[in-house]
Amino acid sequence: MKHLYVTDMDGTLLGRDSRVSSRSAEIISRLSKSGVPVTVATARTPATVEMLLEDTYINIPAIVMTGAAMWDRVSQRYMDVMYPEADAAWRVMCCCREHGVNPFVYVLRDNTMLEVYHNGRMNSREWKFYEERCGLTRKRFIFDDPHAYEEPLAGTVLIFAVGEGRAIESVAAVLMADGRLSVSSYRDIFNPDVAYLEVFAAGVSKAAAIGKLARQIGADTVTVYGDNLNDLSMFAVADDAVAVDNAMPGVMEKADRRIGANYEDAVALDMAMCARAEGFRV
Repeated sequence: MKHLYVTDMDGTLLGRDSRVSSRSAEIISRLSKSGVPVTVATARTPATVEMLLEDTYINIPAIVMTGAAMWDRVSQRYMDVMYPEADAAWRVMCCCREHGVNPFVYVLRDNTMLEVYHNGRMNSREWKFYEERCGLTRKRFIFDDPHAYEEPLAGTVLIFAVGEGRAIESVAAVLMADGRLSVSSYRDIFNPDVAYLEVFAAGVSKAAAIGKLARQIGADTVTVYGDNLNDLSMFAVADDAVAVDNAMPGVMEKADRRIGANYEDAVALDMAMCARAEGFRV
């Protein structure tokens, strides 16, 4: 039997400093080199995944962008990318424009580089979002391109927006009725007047990507680790759903078991314990 281990990053594998500790990096690298299939499933793009896993070796692709794609760290290329239909993506842009929302449009080029388009004056939240990402490799921002909002751009993977809560939620309410799209909207935990919107192709989720990856590598059993409500789809398809001690109450309720907190290297230590029980010498 092959046992696949998948962990969320923020709040789960990453510690309080939003980094992978040297101890966790060493344990996961050792597991991977011993043949244990270990990977991450995250909403992040490879631009930050590569930076955070710089000292961590994993032997199978990473699940990125909430499952819209996988990232092969060896070839440095995107794999199994899910694109929304062109007319569905165009509907998103029209709906955003009708509600005064200027989204970031993520376009994949040559399976290696993300181009992120934005038109119009940025609000403070959009500017902060840009500033935190503008220096990253594998991601390039392009502003005020006259074609970006006029027609669906080939290679669009994600349409993301941040702004006034009511406007964002109005857009989400309209788009959620479109069966060609996967739509999520949520309020900022620090400022409830601000909301976020993420739009992918229909069927995009961490859970779907985990199922696809498990089939690709021939895994019979899957253990997942998470902390937040967006990890519950993973829990639903896992044989072993594990919540870290700092997880939200709703995640705790759905977990099969509970381990230590993210800042205690709990995920890596639990993976090692399970691998040893299966006979791996790690």
